Amino acid sequence: MTLRTSSSPVAGSRTVARRLHVLRHSRFRRFLVGQSTSLLGSGMNTIGTTFVVLRMPGGGVDAVGVVMAARILAILVVLLLGGVFADRLGARSVMLTADLLRTAAQGVLAVLLFTEGARIWEVVALAVVLGIGEGGFSPGLTALVPGLVPAEDLTDANSLLQIAQAIASVVGPGLAGVLIAVSDADTVIAADAVSYGVSVLALAGLPLSRSAVPRRGLFTDLGRGWKEFTSRTWLWVTTLHVGLFNFVLWAPFLVLGPTLAQQRLGGARAWGLVLAVYGIGSIVGGLAMLGRNPRRALAWSMGASVGWAIPAAALAARLPQAWVAAAALPAGAGAAVCNTLFTTVTQREIPAEVRGRISAFDSLGAFALGPLGLALAGPVSGVLGAERLLGFGVVWQVTAVGVVLALPSVRRHGAP
Repeated sequence: MTLRTSSSPVAGSRTVARRLHVLRHSRFRRFLVGQSTSLLGSGMNTIGTTFVVLRMPGGGVDAVGVVMAARILAILVVLLLGGVFADRLGARSVMLTADLLRTAAQGVLAVLLFTEGARIWEVVALAVVLGIGEGGFSPGLTALVPGLVPAEDLTDANSLLQIAQAIASVVGPGLAGVLIAVSDADTVIAADAVSYGVSVLALAGLPLSRSAVPRRGLFTDLGRGWKEFTSRTWLWVTTLHVGLFNFVLWAPFLVLGPTLAQQRLGGARAWGLVLAVYGIGSIVGGLAMLGRNPRRALAWSMGASVGWAIPAAALAARLPQAWVAAAALPAGAGAAVCNTLFTTVTQREIPAEVRGRISAFDSLGAFALGPLGLALAGPVSGVLGAERLLGFGVVWQVTAVGVVLALPSVRRHGAP
């Protein structure tokens, strides 16, 4: 028998170094810093905007809904254009322009708030500009990262970006609350503008890549992207799977969860704990993916998506708050694994010249039904009951994961 003493810490440090090997690429480090800062600002934005609108003359819950809806609709409308221009002009150029728009939108809003000149219609208009920036930025993200790291480091790069997003989702709202407590919501909006400015500086320092894609008509380019998207069964099936999940399960969970928390779990603080544990689970899942490149990455990605059903099942079963919070941990971890592996598969499988458009079609398919699901969750739960609606979503998700994994194009994808 051999005793392991001093070699264990050395082996452990080597394991950590190997898993963070992707950080040796200076361009990716620069982008990660900018993106992490931007995500933190976005994590603060919803809280800041909500409290800004609530205190304004003519504000209130309805006004908050209008502002949020305007932003979401702008994102959905611009997504496909963002994909086309990312392929035409290069992801870095489009993302830089999008971040300049986001910086300007939040900067102008901050100035209006500090000078006490903001009105509701101006907040709505600037929310549209912010949404246009976000819709333009998103498709380029999938297209940009493969140019920053070699193919073998893509999983690690996507894992770190997923971790950054998870940290922002946990820290951002808390930081926004602190800023509102010591200052006001105007400061949160200003901080968000600064965060986008940091992302602008990070993107500006990256080398400009010229796209070799020939410029055709807009509809011709969209048609080419659609053909590439639909020609891959594994791609459109998994996109449809995520889109229906958002409609059937996640939208009702986000709407009914706070309501059920208020009724029987302890209120807003209890629901905040559930979301925080979900974020922690995402961080854990992202860390677990570092240094790993499974062969059947797509199947692992879809299998991990079953985790989203667990907290909804806990709510449907009327379990105590501690169990609901605990159920959010594997859901967050599953989300990180699913998103990291799916993004990596897409980046490796899709030709660079259509990567932006494919990303746009994927995002649109995944989230287009989300707003409708949010709108219908309340009325439908009034007929069926909240627990029954959530229970239906749980059964749907588990069944859908089984059906998707049964398809050879998904199950065997990446097999030797």
